[in-house]
Amino acid sequence: MIEVPVVDPHHHLWDLETNLYPWLMETSADSVIGDTRSLSKTYLVEDLKRDMAGVGVIKSVHVQTDYDPRDTVGETRWLQSVADADPDGFPHGFVVWAPLHKPEAQAILEEQVRYKNTRGVRQMLLWHPDPAKTFFESDLVRSHDWRKGYGLLKRLGLSFDLAVYANQMADAAQLLARHKETPVALLHAGMPIDRDPEGWQRWRTGMATLASLDHVSVKISGWGMVDNNWTEERLRRFVLETLEIFGTDRAMFASNFPVDRLYNTYPAIWEAFARITADLSIDEKHALFHGTAEKFYRI
Repeated sequence: MIEVPVVDPHHHLWDLETNLYPWLMETSADSVIGDTRSLSKTYLVEDLKRDMAGVGVIKSVHVQTDYDPRDTVGETRWLQSVADADPDGFPHGFVVWAPLHKPEAQAILEEQVRYKNTRGVRQMLLWHPDPAKTFFESDLVRSHDWRKGYGLLKRLGLSFDLAVYANQMADAAQLLARHKETPVALLHAGMPIDRDPEGWQRWRTGMATLASLDHVSVKISGWGMVDNNWTEERLRRFVLETLEIFGTDRAMFASNFPVDRLYNTYPAIWEAFARITADLSIDEKHALFHGTAEKFYRI
């Protein structure tokens, strides 16, 4: 049983009837994160509410979903109309998209912050030396242009959702240390995709390096993307090791729905989090299930 209110700081919505999402037109039975073909259908706020029924979710944060690249603020414009129309205000915050490595980054960011629910930015950075595990051809974390673009976030009061693998964490930490005024949320606890002993050690080392920076928090979510057939026991290790490294005051649970619907139901994810943390104090549970997310995203 979940004893405290829940804020979900990482979910997605998409309307395939009126909007364009190129990646949802290219879903595959054999993608990096598993069989994604079932994602290619509209998922609106009413679908999210139906999935999260009974969990006690009071607020949420939407994370960008690679909308039509020809309309860089189109997703945010649509989401603001959704939030304004929803009687409960879902989603209450937006993590939007911008190509920080491109010359137009500043203009796009300035347009994004015109929408009242905009809180932060995500640009996916997942690069791995194994082509079967990588999402991109190059490691943008090391790019001079990308690092320059990252420096724009402070002036606009934006946070950053950091999506990297363990092999990128040292380089990312070096950059983040120079921008301590920009709050950072490490996504999906660093996606430990390499789970042999060497891979786990590389993940733990990278996580500790990022956790040494006080302005970096962590989202514990997305386990299904690296373990498509996860069990609660395997999830337990993922959760407890992350909490050991970051502590409960800089960690937040999240659903990653509807992507993680590929692997389990919405209630099953949150109930597993509740059982794994049953022995924690009530204050620690408040932080993990809603407090950290509310503070980080200012919702």
